[in-house]
Amino acid sequence: MKNEQLIQVWKEGRTRFTRLLEQAGPGDLPKKHGKSPNSAGFLIRHSAEVELLFAKNVFGKKDVKITAKTLIAGKDTGDWTDLEELKAFSSYAEVMLEEAIAAQKDWDESIETKEFGKKTKSEAFGRILTHTAYHAGQLALILKYGD
Repeated sequence: MKNEQLIQVWKEGRTRFTRLLEQAGPGDLPKKHGKSPNSAGFLIRHSAEVELLFAKNVFGKKDVKITAKTLIAGKDTGDWTDLEELKAFSSYAEVMLEEAIAAQKDWDESIETKEFGKKTKSEAFGRILTHTAYHAGQLALILKYGD
């Protein structure tokens, strides 16, 4: 597949997440679903952080600015309650990851990370697609049933 096609695939997959961001209100951010340890705000922040980490560390976009606060904390600290800030951060992640995908030359190139070992860039692409979709599903449940 060409990079332009991969961007289309990624953007379409990410709509599951972005549509939820459009629906979310400030009061939704502290909500959790059942015994889940993660709030809506945490999931939004975490998803964007991981997209940025992939853009930078997997796909080589070195100008990405990221401090992975959810990963550093290792748990939901309740700090992610500013909806406009989260939306802006998520938009930044979207732009950076799209630019990183567009710049790829060799999708068969292997990369290695401590988080998931050795993978080709195309396998890593599948990983970031499913990571965001996984958390979009969690976010949907929180927005629908969370308290």
